[in-house]
Amino acid sequence: MNKQQNPLIVQGDMTLLVEVHSPLYEEVRDHLARFAELLKSPEHIHTYKITPLSIWNASAAGYLAEEMIATLQNYAKYEVPTHVLHEIKDYAGRYGQVKLVRSEEEGFLLLQTSQQYLAEELAHYKELKEYFTDRLDDITFRIPLVFRGKLKIELIKTGWPAEDFIGYVSGEKLPLRLRSITSSGLPFSIRDYQKTASEIFYAGGGEKGGSGVIVLPCGAGKTVVAISVMAKYQVSVLILTTSVSAVRQWKREILDKLDIDEEMVGEYSGHCKEIRPITISTYQIITYRKNQEEEFAHFQLFQGRDWGLIVYDEVHVLPAPIFQITAEIQSRRRLGLTATLVREDGRESDVFALIGPKKYDVPWKVLEKQSWIAKAVCYEVRTPLPKHQRMEYAIADARTKFRIASENSEKLHVIRSILERHRGKQTLIIGQYIEQLESLAKIMDLPLINGKTPQKKRDAIFHDFRCCKFPVLIVSKVANFALDLPDAEVAIQVSGTYGSRQEEAQRLGRILRPKQGENQAHFYTIVSRDTTEVEFARNRQLFLTEQGYAYEIMDRVE
Repeated sequence: MNKQQNPLIVQGDMTLLVEVHSPLYEEVRDHLARFAELLKSPEHIHTYKITPLSIWNASAAGYLAEEMIATLQNYAKYEVPTHVLHEIKDYAGRYGQVKLVRSEEEGFLLLQTSQQYLAEELAHYKELKEYFTDRLDDITFRIPLVFRGKLKIELIKTGWPAEDFIGYVSGEKLPLRLRSITSSGLPFSIRDYQKTASEIFYAGGGEKGGSGVIVLPCGAGKTVVAISVMAKYQVSVLILTTSVSAVRQWKREILDKLDIDEEMVGEYSGHCKEIRPITISTYQIITYRKNQEEEFAHFQLFQGRDWGLIVYDEVHVLPAPIFQITAEIQSRRRLGLTATLVREDGRESDVFALIGPKKYDVPWKVLEKQSWIAKAVCYEVRTPLPKHQRMEYAIADARTKFRIASENSEKLHVIRSILERHRGKQTLIIGQYIEQLESLAKIMDLPLINGKTPQKKRDAIFHDFRCCKFPVLIVSKVANFALDLPDAEVAIQVSGTYGSRQEEAQRLGRILRPKQGENQAHFYTIVSRDTTEVEFARNRQLFLTEQGYAYEIMDRVE
């Protein structure tokens, strides 16, 4: 075979370039997805990175170093650098050298190393010394079971990830069956990629499954993947999500697609405190406390039933206190769902350690090509600051500069032009600053939802928008996450949270659900020309451009 026809280039810095238009692209992509992280996926060349964590994730799934090396050698256009092969062998060889196993003593686990020298090395790490107080022999330490999660985090940092053989509690049994016809009367089946994701997570019900993260674009049906997993395990489930609106959305989806009585599904929120076999709650209520000295009153929900599975919706926004409780309840199966594992606080590795490895990921453009999500065109529309604000902007500090630029009154004219351009289309106007949004709502006589909107009114407005009773809705950042507005075709972003890549991805996601007809969505970001907002917009767009979306720069909208 002529290797020049191969689609893969392996570089010395452990990055991999893959030619998308090669006949072998899909074949090599499926292999690489098992042991490399996708960094960028624009139109022609996709970039992957082999990291210690990606190798350990692959090893945890039973993928051998020899298989990783064979993939590189079989598909590489040029000779693979020998040190890359050695790095793969070395890091893969580290996995399994440290094992966590059950102890006969209740409340303890055993940490076992393959060699005495490794036990000595770990025992001398400052971060591990507090756990390693009770040594049973040359290679074995007895450690309180409550440290299972924290221990795994620290071991990854040392470069010696633990293979966890302790397993999970079975959980309270709950008969669950997927419907073939939804409660609303529509045919229902699991899409191929959703089925694959749920099967990889389940792993036949054995030790290799039961914890991990599923990464799918907004609108691709992550909820359905979770429902499929629930039906496989047949156990009680605790679901944590981002808002009461999302709680009720989850409940609708569960009742629509699982053959289960409504009284078996409970809402645990500020409005009601139902603990049922399937209970759905919010991160906000779980982490609520009156002040910094008080305990988290609702943490007891984690012990409210014998949960067999905990689902973390939008796992990339997991609040810091939830990391703590997640570290302490490693005995429960854990499923994380997200469109992007990007975290602005850099705690991606903690998500991997505490929830589990990334089990499944599909590039956004792949699902767009298959029409499972809408095609999207992204625009950045630049408009000048009005003359009376230029001097105010010039002398302001950095934070005030950003707010002045964000609340530029000239953006109103751009909004009107965009709405005229897409007259009759279901449109979201999304922003960061409440005063700005309230002003737009008053001037344009449009409904507004923000954090202060009562839940009953919020639900009613969302319902009317879904039913197309009005075409334009203004929303604050409450609409960033877990919001199902299937008919929204246009989003106009008037302000955002500085350079948040995560937020940019979520806001585009609000309009990506598949649509009838041309299946087309339009995403506009309005920024003030010659201000810091342009630079922050560039940072915000980074994740989406890496996913293959191009931003067309416009100075005005015709």
